[in-house]
Amino acid sequence: MVRGGERRRTQVYDVELGVAVERAQQGDEDGFAAAYRLVHPGLLGYVRGLVGEDAEDVASEAWLEIARDLGRFRGDGAGFRGWTATIARHRALDHLRKQKRRPRTSLIEQDVLDLPGRQDTALDALESLSTEHALAMIATLPREQAEAVLLRVVVGLDGPATARVLGKRSGSVRTSAYRGLKRLAEQLASRGAGAVTSVAPRTLKDET
Repeated sequence: MVRGGERRRTQVYDVELGVAVERAQQGDEDGFAAAYRLVHPGLLGYVRGLVGEDAEDVASEAWLEIARDLGRFRGDGAGFRGWTATIARHRALDHLRKQKRRPRTSLIEQDVLDLPGRQDTALDALESLSTEHALAMIATLPREQAEAVLLRVVVGLDGPATARVLGKRSGSVRTSAYRGLKRLAEQLASRGAGAVTSVAPRTLKDET
């Protein structure tokens, strides 16, 4: 699902993040600040997709827990993104339970993952939209599809990491992601957003 150039950028990003996390675990405040800058935008977007206008407060609670438990984390930059997303998800769901309301998005079945190459036209189009517009569109999906797309597009997790965050099988995540992206592509096409006309029906269908 990731092009060569994007894969390389992600690898560089995760290397930088891994170094920052290692420094932070050694007590370096600048290291923690660097890790925060790298992770927070995507994490906030994910939380906003779950709890809406309360996202800032929930994300702050998540970062308090992240800072508290940082010494327990073991892994690289990519692992840290998944770990922080898991913490943020738990805080978001706790918040929703306290508010006695359901998420605006749908818990993904588990598969926003290894959708193939650059044929993901819905992803391309979503990335060209403003964050607010993209999140608003994703929020119209069933919960399981929406959360899969949020983790994949906004947080940038790969398939296995998304599955771990959601506690589901990667196969079911893939199905949810496919269905969600297909629905988004149809919405985008009907609104004339970009050149979206389909979500690689042949390739994606082969993945289901």
